[in-house]
Amino acid sequence: MNITVFCSANSLDAKYTAPAAEFARLLGEAGHTLVWGGSHAGLMGQLADGVKAAGGRLVGISVEFLRHKAYEGADELVTMPDLPSRKAELLAHGDALVVLVGGVGTLDEITEVLELKKHGMHDKPVVVLDSEGFYTGLRLQLERMDAEGFLPRPLAELVAFAQTPAEALAHLSAHQSQ
Repeated sequence: MNITVFCSANSLDAKYTAPAAEFARLLGEAGHTLVWGGSHAGLMGQLADGVKAAGGRLVGISVEFLRHKAYEGADELVTMPDLPSRKAELLAHGDALVVLVGGVGTLDEITEVLELKKHGMHDKPVVVLDSEGFYTGLRLQLERMDAEGFLPRPLAELVAFAQTPAEALAHLSAHQSQ
């Protein structure tokens, strides 16, 4: 399975890098392909290193202005002209989407993916790995939107929140076998 992962390109505390490293190992050991932002920097680079070390395949989707941060060991590297086309390519390449900790760019990616799914533009599973409760606020906001009628589809059809890397991959495997 091609699993698109949205995450930070910053160097982060071990409380965030350890779950990402475990996720990378599990993804690679299961023979999946990581589709990600294509960077060697920070958490993105650590994720790619972990997947590669565990035997997984790497497909990087970079953007022209970040070409200098491209991951050298990718099996495939695609460079897009701008961020909107990069997001579209990341979505197109993945069979499923996983969100790890990240900043404003990651928040932009997850909200766009959920908006597109809400409107039936894709039906790929979306899982948020909520390491250290990082996305508790987002989950609560989405639950409120669901409860108050802002979502045309139930929240559970749009996204799943996982507490562990194994739970995130189990959700994807369950979806794949349907």
